[in-house]
Amino acid sequence: MTVRDHGFHPLRIARIVPETADAASLVLDVPSELRSSFSYRAGQFCTFRASSGGETVLRCYSMSSSPDVDDELAVTVKRVPGGLMSYWMLDELQAGDVIDVTMPAGVFCLPDDGGDSGAGDLVAYCGGSGITPVFSLAKSALATTDRRVRLLYANRDRDSVIFGDALDALVAAHPDRLEVVRHHDADGGYLDEATVAAFARGGGSVGEADHYICGPGPFMDLVEVVLVSAGVTPDRVHIERFTPAEVLDPAGEDSAPDGIRVTIELDGRVESTDHHPGTTLLQTARQVGLSAPSSCEAGSCATCMGRLV
Repeated sequence: MTVRDHGFHPLRIARIVPETADAASLVLDVPSELRSSFSYRAGQFCTFRASSGGETVLRCYSMSSSPDVDDELAVTVKRVPGGLMSYWMLDELQAGDVIDVTMPAGVFCLPDDGGDSGAGDLVAYCGGSGITPVFSLAKSALATTDRRVRLLYANRDRDSVIFGDALDALVAAHPDRLEVVRHHDADGGYLDEATVAAFARGGGSVGEADHYICGPGPFMDLVEVVLVSAGVTPDRVHIERFTPAEVLDPAGEDSAPDGIRVTIELDGRVESTDHHPGTTLLQTARQVGLSAPSSCEAGSCATCMGRLV
């Protein structure tokens, strides 16, 4: 079995492309000796590392480039209020700077076979910077399959739309296969279930399509509720969440019962300890001195995935 490289590698920023007033794309210069390692699938992400105030900060950013269309690897960063990493990346980084990056990871991807054989539409729902992995997926699907792509893209207002011109160009290049429906909260208020349901039904059979969701938490929850109500099976719904792991209340109903013994095997080392209610297995591994691979710390990216015996 091939052991995945979970380490960080210094990559130079080739250039920075402004997208909106609070978002920009970073084009990374991947050296020849790392190009095979940094090969990726549309929809995947890299984890970036920086130091702020003596503290190490890790954040995941999806590729907005497509491996099937674009020659360079690019991620897109949007400023998050109070976000240490996004402010630093957008305000401090310049072309030529070097930043620590992990190799691509993530499962928010097209099916292994491309999903082209007898498949329905690829339907995506994204809000704000949630367009980033969806943009990559759409470019790859249009380039490598015959599927129709339908996209519902919600933003605060017209000025906050990322990739607006690029999406228009894609529609012009694939008028029969790509549909983009835009929603601006400033004009029509927040999306509601009826609007999402109408869009989901617009392409035909909802259940035969593959549905991709990325955006703010409430937005994703709304879309997921609509799709579940429409009878879409879980294997057809793909959700990308980059939210910090919640701290569980040890006295709450989510807590594990007392008396659980956890045994973890990592890199040939075996450690056992009592489980502390409210802690994750990743946190437990750290408590016994194991350096487990990790990235998003939210259970989304699969970097820390292990086998449950």
